[in-house]
Amino acid sequence: MADKFIFKPTNLDQLKDTYDIVIIGSGSAGLTAALEAHKLGKQPVVLEKMATLGGDTKRASSGMNAAETFVQKDHGIKDSVHSFYEETLAGGHKTNDRALLKYFTENGASAIQWLADEGIQLDDLTTTGGMSVPRAHRPSSTAPVGAFLVTGLLKRIAQEGIPVFTGVTVAKINEAGGQVSGVDVTTGNGKATINASAVILATGGYGASPELLKKYRPDLVKYKTTNQPGNTGDGIYLAEQLGAELVDMDQVQVHPTVQQDTDHVYLIGETVRGEGAILVDKNGNRFVDELTTRDKVTAAINQLDGTGAYLIFDQGIRDRVKAIEFYDHVGLVKSGETLADLAKATGLLGDDLEATVKKWNQAVANHHDDQFGRTTGMARDIKRAPYFSIHIAPAVHYTMGGVKVTPKTQVVNNDGQIINGLFAAGEVVGGLHGQNRIGGNSIAETVVFGLQAGKQAAKQSK
Repeated sequence: MADKFIFKPTNLDQLKDTYDIVIIGSGSAGLTAALEAHKLGKQPVVLEKMATLGGDTKRASSGMNAAETFVQKDHGIKDSVHSFYEETLAGGHKTNDRALLKYFTENGASAIQWLADEGIQLDDLTTTGGMSVPRAHRPSSTAPVGAFLVTGLLKRIAQEGIPVFTGVTVAKINEAGGQVSGVDVTTGNGKATINASAVILATGGYGASPELLKKYRPDLVKYKTTNQPGNTGDGIYLAEQLGAELVDMDQVQVHPTVQQDTDHVYLIGETVRGEGAILVDKNGNRFVDELTTRDKVTAAINQLDGTGAYLIFDQGIRDRVKAIEFYDHVGLVKSGETLADLAKATGLLGDDLEATVKKWNQAVANHHDDQFGRTTGMARDIKRAPYFSIHIAPAVHYTMGGVKVTPKTQVVNNDGQIINGLFAAGEVVGGLHGQNRIGGNSIAETVVFGLQAGKQAAKQSK
């Protein structure tokens, strides 16, 4: 059995005062950008303020959306970039930045290929809400995509000897003569200035910032969040200091299926529904198309008198989602040998669950859900004992707003001018998703635009 890979951050004593490119943040966007810039002959450095690496990426569970990929072709899935574009546009209520969306959808397949070339194989497919075909790429083990991706990228970072520092907080981005010139940082060894001709913001969103949520979405301050503690909008503050334009800052996604009954908040990935699970209310009745867009599922759950809802699935579905083993390990999953047993273990009122599942199984057999019009995630019924449930409720998950960028990831200021040498990728960027993000698009965004940021920053640092 192979040893488990453990990445060791670079010792702080090795922090230099000059690099070609400074990358702020160690999630997928930052790591992807670092690898691409390094491949183009540059010397990047990754700075992470937290003690651990991976940002919010390591919490992602479903997959990475892309269309017309070699993986889809291998699986016999017919898809098109046009369909991907139109469905993402519809999911965002047609408020998406169309230039960003065009680049994003047109470059997904090459990003999947790039990962494969780096030894990171996302060779299985599942479906997320708002998508008409299996488009979310994940490892064939069905392991959660985020940790798998971060581990794969860090392996390559280690092999290439790219410096990655933890416990380094960027306090300010410096400019000289209308051009980004580096950053001021605070470390365990004190304060320092790092010179660089390009800086990439890959700092994530602000879903763990009560201050920014209070400023832009005070109605959500009392919600719990799925975000890791470091997701506090640092990149937004840093960009604002340079006059960067912010867009869609009041657009915050609440994820519908989050387990909140323990001290820790656990996002239950969309893959569970994508592989066939249904949602029921406290009486055991379905109340929504489980794979419509996240905002609509959230709204439906919020109409259930504050009781949350329950994911219902069987062993067949569980076998398709490795993450359920973890959910069970930490005590989130109820089970029963029969649906009646499950209803009792779950605390459902009445005995409607059996009838609900019977009706659902008939819909699967008929390939037609006459109750709510669900059309995806219907490849398997719920008949294989034992049966399982997870109690869920909505929580703050993703911030669609952030800094404005061009399709080349160049940050734009309030006068519409490019801030020379400043780039951004991932959740820190606003506009791509419009008013609602499609599941599987956040991981895709980090790789597609992480690659672009690495390329463009490398050009800048010539």
